[in-house]
Amino acid sequence: MPRAPSRGDRAIRFIELYCRAPEGALVGKPMKLEPFQKKFIKAVFDNKVLTRRAILSLARKNGKTALIAALLLVFLVGPEAKRNSQIVSGAMSRDQAGIVHSLAAKMVQLSPELSKIVKIVPSGKRLIGLPLNTEYRALAADGATAVGLSPRVVILDEVGQVRGPRSDFVDALLTAQGAYEDALVLVISTQAPGDTDLLSVWIDDAMTGADPAFVCHLYTAPKECALDDRKAWKASNPALGKFRSVADLENLAKTAMRMPTAEASYRNLNLNQRVEASAPFVTKSVWDANAGEVDHAIFRDRPVYLGIDLSARADLTSIVLAAQDDDGNWHLDAHFFSPAETMVERAKRDRAPYDVWARAGLIHETPGNSVDYDYIAQWLLELHAEGVEIAAGAFDRWRMDVLLQALRRMDAPDEFLELFKPFGQGTKDMSPALDTFEAELLNGRIRHGGHPVLTMCAANTRVWKDSSGNRKFEKQKSSGRIDGMVASAMALGVSAAEADTDEPFVMAL
Repeated sequence: MPRAPSRGDRAIRFIELYCRAPEGALVGKPMKLEPFQKKFIKAVFDNKVLTRRAILSLARKNGKTALIAALLLVFLVGPEAKRNSQIVSGAMSRDQAGIVHSLAAKMVQLSPELSKIVKIVPSGKRLIGLPLNTEYRALAADGATAVGLSPRVVILDEVGQVRGPRSDFVDALLTAQGAYEDALVLVISTQAPGDTDLLSVWIDDAMTGADPAFVCHLYTAPKECALDDRKAWKASNPALGKFRSVADLENLAKTAMRMPTAEASYRNLNLNQRVEASAPFVTKSVWDANAGEVDHAIFRDRPVYLGIDLSARADLTSIVLAAQDDDGNWHLDAHFFSPAETMVERAKRDRAPYDVWARAGLIHETPGNSVDYDYIAQWLLELHAEGVEIAAGAFDRWRMDVLLQALRRMDAPDEFLELFKPFGQGTKDMSPALDTFEAELLNGRIRHGGHPVLTMCAANTRVWKDSSGNRKFEKQKSSGRIDGMVASAMALGVSAAEADTDEPFVMAL
């Protein structure tokens, strides 16, 4: 007895029977799905548990938008249609949202069967499925909002363009799905450039396999591949030689090889690699290799070095404690301080979940709408009173006078104040500190415990180098907050400086 067709089989059959190629040399011909597309569709629909989020990530020009258009029709009038349900495709720009709607509308117009049961509403980028009163709408992050919608299916196009781990637009779409037990999020996109960007966070989570309801098919080239490596091309371009032109990819590779400034973009868009235009101070693999557990007892038993990076009144302040164990490993205890009243506002501005981290106890909430230096001064004094042996503390000169004044008002003893020394942020002081920090990371002698705020700072950090090779952190070119890395580098830098001198440095007060 023949096997009954699965949900995936029915979706594939619908697309190949009723959806027509909307553009190109085969315009008007029935769509013929490639093996990688069928594999993804079956993984989504034939999952033993109900799929809640599915990601297909591949290089540009591999037919992702046409696949989105076909899949939304599967939910609109195909085998996955459900009476009175809504389907939304979300794109990062109006132009991209318009392309998705246009392709879907063309598929309808080219199909004698679909054109009878789908009403096209061009003005609102909408399609209406007449048999079950289903509705599809194309939305853009820079246009309409999700207010009033209740989508059963959200299809996200090029979410890799979202910088940082949060997007108000995406959040609005996902939170609007609460009315459905079978709600689904489909993501079809080229990779984001950075490890802390939203799509990267989703991919990394899905690839762990921790949640079987999350499906992820990632097509990417090996990290160190040559730009003209044809095996790497195929790994990241599963439609290569079909509707992905080999000649076009050859020309793009030649351009990237001839013009180094084009390499990062080529690797990200055409090899589907996570590549920033500027290289981070520490790669994700090295950072993750140093994510061993922090032994907090060591900060009561060993000399502790502090790095203090004070922020503007409305930003993130970081204090990192560093102590070395018997095996030569440096344990980093990172603390972050941010004003409570503006936490949510700044989380949206920086696209970082400060409010979530604060609720988890990973950020100290200072009272008011600006950083309270009295709060930080009191925290330092309590640290000292608890018996932490502070051997030396390093601080960025900027705003440190305000913190020192707060400490004096609280009658901090002179011997405590003398532990702190200014630490320049130029190449003179920071280059040796970065050398120390980098060497410890590369040798696997850092234990940072995977602190999420510090990890965000690590992923954001970029380095500036002068003609002599001296380096410093470049705040302007970094992709977000880097305060925790600055404080960490200063803590290790001051520890090295103290080790190189017989007498501890005493700051002139």
